[in-house]
Amino acid sequence: MVKTGKLRSGSGSKLKRWKKGHSSESNPQTSRFRQAAKSRFFSRPSDKSDLTVDALKLHNELQAGPLELSAGSRKDACMEEEPDQALSDRTSGTFLSGLSDCSNLTFRKVQRFWESNSAAHKEICAVLAAVTEVIRSQGGKETETEYFAALMTTLEVVDSAESQAAVAYLLNLVMKRVPAPVLMSKFSDTTKALMDVMSKQATSETASALRWILSCLATLLRKQDASVWTYPSTLQAYHGLLSFTVHNKPKVRKAAQQGVCSVVRGSDFLFTDKAPTHHPAAVTTAKFCIKEMEQAGGSKEDTTTLHVLGLLKELMGTFPLGAVKSCCETLLRVMTLSHVLVTASAMQAFHRLFNGKPNASTLSPELNAQIITALYDYLPSENDLQPLLAWLAVMEKAHVHLASLQSSLSLGHLPRLFSAAMSCLLSPHTQVVSAATNTLKTLLTECVAPRMEEMGMITATASAGNPSSVCKMFRIVEEGLSYRFHASWPFVLQVLGCFYRVAGKQAHTIMTKSLQSLADLRSTPQFPFSGELDLAVGGAVESMGPEIVLGAVPLNITGYDDDLEFPRSWLVPVIRDHVKNTHLGFFNSYFHPLASTLKQRAEELEESAQKLEAKVYQTLQLQIWTMLPGFCTCPVDLLVSFKGIARTLGMAINERPDLRLIVCQALRTIINKSCSTEEEKAEVGRFSKNFLPILFNVYSQQPAAGESGTYRMAVLDTIKVYLTVTETQMINTFLQKATERLNSTESNEFTRLSMMDLMVAMAPFLDEVTMTKTFELIRPYLQTKEPGMQKKAYRVLEEMCGGEQDDCRSFVVANLETLKVVLLETLKNASSPAKRPRLKCLINIVKRLGEEHKDFITALLPEVIICTKEVSVGARKNAYNLLVEIGNAFVRFCGDKKDAMEQYLLLVYAGLTGSVTMITCTVLALTRLVFEYKDSIEVATMEQLLHNVCLLMGARTREIVKAALGFIKVILFIMDPKMLASHVTVMMEGIGSIKDDVRRHFRTKLKNIFTKLIRKFGFELVKSMLPAEHHKVLANIRKAEARTKRRKQTTEQQDDSESEEEAPKTKSESIEDILAESDSDLSEDEGKGGNAQNKAGKQQKGRAWLKEGAEDDPLNFLDPKVSQRVLATNPGLKKSAKVEHGFKVTSDGRLIIKEEEEDVKDKDEGEMKDILEEAGVKSKKTQKRKFQDDNFDDDMDVEPQLKYKAGGSGIHRPLGGSRDTGADYKSKKGKGDVKKQGKLDPYAYIPLKKAQLNRRKRAKLQGQFKGMVKGAQKGALSGKKMQKKKRKA
Repeated sequence: MVKTGKLRSGSGSKLKRWKKGHSSESNPQTSRFRQAAKSRFFSRPSDKSDLTVDALKLHNELQAGPLELSAGSRKDACMEEEPDQALSDRTSGTFLSGLSDCSNLTFRKVQRFWESNSAAHKEICAVLAAVTEVIRSQGGKETETEYFAALMTTLEVVDSAESQAAVAYLLNLVMKRVPAPVLMSKFSDTTKALMDVMSKQATSETASALRWILSCLATLLRKQDASVWTYPSTLQAYHGLLSFTVHNKPKVRKAAQQGVCSVVRGSDFLFTDKAPTHHPAAVTTAKFCIKEMEQAGGSKEDTTTLHVLGLLKELMGTFPLGAVKSCCETLLRVMTLSHVLVTASAMQAFHRLFNGKPNASTLSPELNAQIITALYDYLPSENDLQPLLAWLAVMEKAHVHLASLQSSLSLGHLPRLFSAAMSCLLSPHTQVVSAATNTLKTLLTECVAPRMEEMGMITATASAGNPSSVCKMFRIVEEGLSYRFHASWPFVLQVLGCFYRVAGKQAHTIMTKSLQSLADLRSTPQFPFSGELDLAVGGAVESMGPEIVLGAVPLNITGYDDDLEFPRSWLVPVIRDHVKNTHLGFFNSYFHPLASTLKQRAEELEESAQKLEAKVYQTLQLQIWTMLPGFCTCPVDLLVSFKGIARTLGMAINERPDLRLIVCQALRTIINKSCSTEEEKAEVGRFSKNFLPILFNVYSQQPAAGESGTYRMAVLDTIKVYLTVTETQMINTFLQKATERLNSTESNEFTRLSMMDLMVAMAPFLDEVTMTKTFELIRPYLQTKEPGMQKKAYRVLEEMCGGEQDDCRSFVVANLETLKVVLLETLKNASSPAKRPRLKCLINIVKRLGEEHKDFITALLPEVIICTKEVSVGARKNAYNLLVEIGNAFVRFCGDKKDAMEQYLLLVYAGLTGSVTMITCTVLALTRLVFEYKDSIEVATMEQLLHNVCLLMGARTREIVKAALGFIKVILFIMDPKMLASHVTVMMEGIGSIKDDVRRHFRTKLKNIFTKLIRKFGFELVKSMLPAEHHKVLANIRKAEARTKRRKQTTEQQDDSESEEEAPKTKSESIEDILAESDSDLSEDEGKGGNAQNKAGKQQKGRAWLKEGAEDDPLNFLDPKVSQRVLATNPGLKKSAKVEHGFKVTSDGRLIIKEEEEDVKDKDEGEMKDILEEAGVKSKKTQKRKFQDDNFDDDMDVEPQLKYKAGGSGIHRPLGGSRDTGADYKSKKGKGDVKKQGKLDPYAYIPLKKAQLNRRKRAKLQGQFKGMVKGAQKGALSGKKMQKKKRKA
């Protein structure tokens, strides 16, 4: 119990303390401002007040805006150098006049932060208000030019440093928007005024205005014409700006450097038509930078050198050639100081120079090559991580740029870099090895690959020129296969594979030895990098072709006297996965005879009862055949070789069922990917008279009992593809033969269905006359009672009506009346399976109808509406699409969308007076139409529709209510909340009128709708409009929403805290990222605490370490490679290799990653999907997986056969899944249970499940427990009897 008059401990800091003697006052000293206002209430100002209605309105708008300012923004908006002062007692009346109603947008930034407490910013506001008042009093229009003139005058008049800073800040804002001619005409006066202020500020202690003056001067110089730069005064002003680039104050220095960069790189005259290649002040800037660095020399801190290097990094790419050369020489000189930060900044400057890709007038090929040669003297040690990464990045960019300038010179320098990069692969740091690998691959693709075509064939005897350089590079990379590189073999294999892809076509003669070395490595027992090696050899197969690769590394498979281990069989899958753009004839001349020999050998071994060997040979020949699709991918000799292999492929389809899928895939690949020219299409199409009959016969043959018919789909797909390159006349002939077999009395049902499938495939490729004949032929089948035949007849009609060819369109136009009559006649006889293609036909026909066919559309409408409840997903989808297409037709007829929709909906409304099924389907149709044409339906029509649907919610039929709830859900999604608010009452009444049993059945749907209503209109409003039986659900929804919100906030807070604790390290993409750590990665001496580290942080920067000689060898400072002994990283520091990733790890090192809850985006997508399903845009059931044309070829040979396993009648889940939990304890010898060591006692343990709390299942669970108790009692009784027997015995 808390004592009276006492406060709990810890509450003191939360409470407001009363002053002594004021404890009895309820609100001490909080009304002093009101008292002050009361005292002035009756007194009126003597002069005219500037508080007008407009000023008050503007003040209110400013007050309503976002006036609060974050700390970071306040620093940018205000001038930070000035200390904050206390609020003055001046009123805001005069403060706002001239500021808040300033009409010039340039000062919007000042107006936005007018409430800032900074004294410097208040000074800015006061100056702006005063200048604005002056301009207005002179009758000015508040243009930028007027402000510029007024502020320049003010700058010359004011004396105080604070006022000068304020005027300079405003001048900096306005000068950026002053017209260039004004700045050109007033250049000399403005320069003089700015230089005067600059000279005064430079000598004074408070240089608050200096940064803004420098910015103004830069803007002024940037706007001048090129001719002005010939005057000494201009260069004098520029030198003044340049001198501040090494100022000791960071903000002044930054402003000066930004100003210099904007002048040299962004002056207006540099972007004109006759612009000079370089800025006139570029040479001056370069000389200044060189002079400053030379004067700084090798001083201890080197701050000036670092500042100049920061400037050079931005500007070196804009200097002329001579200046760039001088700068580079100076950079290389300062790098000899072995100062870590200076070296890092110089490397950044070089990287920026090469990465900017300057033209030859800035960086000539010779200078580029000289820089590359010079940088080898600064190659860091292989143990110095960050500098070595930076060096590799700079050299990569340098060579890539040199290749773009002069390729032959670049290729001559590459071998030396390849040698250096290969030595980096011996580094203990994985990052260095990876970076060196990526550098080598980039150089191969960027520098070598574009020049390979012009080199021609490269041989090992090449002694000079580009071929010699390529040979040297390959020998260097090939050396990586030696044992000293064994730790980096995966990376060496990557580089080797890239080399094969780039140069294998022209340089395969020098690569055969390396291929043999790879084959020997692959045959080594337990070789750990077989995957990388296979990819490397795959690169050779891609570029050289399988013939050359097999010449270097033979398969050693003949079919006779083979080593049954087949040590080179790994080549078969490698060739299969990588072969393309090669000679198709090689497969016919080498692999096909080999496969035939292996097949023959397998049959011989089968006969001699050597089944294992026979199986090996059989598998091997099948693997060889799997190469065929790769050989058929863009072959270079298709016109010559196809005729040689066509007969073989035809026989394989006809006689080898095991090869049908592979050969069909190969034929499709040839037609889809390889027939790029008309000659190639004609050559392949020439054999259609041979292939199509074979494919037709294979498809129409009924599979034997027990034989899988999966190949038929591939055959049919191949037929469709082959028909695209077949002549129309030949297709007409094939169609005639198919119709003869269809009408033959000898044909069975399977044959007739197969013929119909073939007719479906051929239908789009027929001419108009044959289409008409085919239509007359299938017309009787549209009314047949066989569902399969009827469906396929409609499929034929669908293909003819929906084809993109001109013949298909002219067929529909010519036979439109006949099609209308036939489709209306066959309406009554249309079976359910035929609905999908029938509706598709109608979609294609309705697209081409005019206004005169309105009656036909009206007659179709009832059928289309009824089909929205079809069993077939495809039929429902087509029905919804046809409803939309009919709506489009009405829009075409009427012209005005709203009138069209009104006419259309009147026709659909008629369905609401029909049977229960018709009403349900009509509501579904209306839902889709409302969703599709929400912007075209009148408000009154929508209201009437909503009222009618809400009335239907009182129906006793669940189907009607279900459709109505779907409509409500869609309405909630599409209707504007303001319009929806006027209909909430109607919707609530409709929901309240739902019958109890229907309400229970659709409780999930209702909960979903209630959730949306609560989000839109609030909990209290929804609760007040619904009957009491719904209130419990509403309370549950509110709790769930609150819980979700809390969980989301908690997750966000955790994410924020985690991201603050450990920010993930992004991949280094620029030289700055690579070198960032060299500034801060200088480790502390061991044994020092955290505070000591923090204190010594600044002193640690710039430290370097000398790597001593091996053992007792002294360090030789005269060694030319001594610079490699200067390290930026402590060589004695061992970094922990353990990485904290936040996941649990199994004993074998695998990560345990649990799926998190779906985020808000997934939730929104789920809601959208739900709406689309209700509107019929998406099907609710998951559609069966269909073979797609794109991936059909890839998956054909490995497609698993799906077998349905179910329990009994109506059970669609696997049975017998869970074992009896007590089975482990049953005694094998007698009755009862036994105790087992290390396991629980054999009692009846009842698992605690949430489902057991369900009241509806209480009776079932009670019975379960009763049975358990009875069993336990029975067991105890039998045990008791056994004990009695034992005692008697």
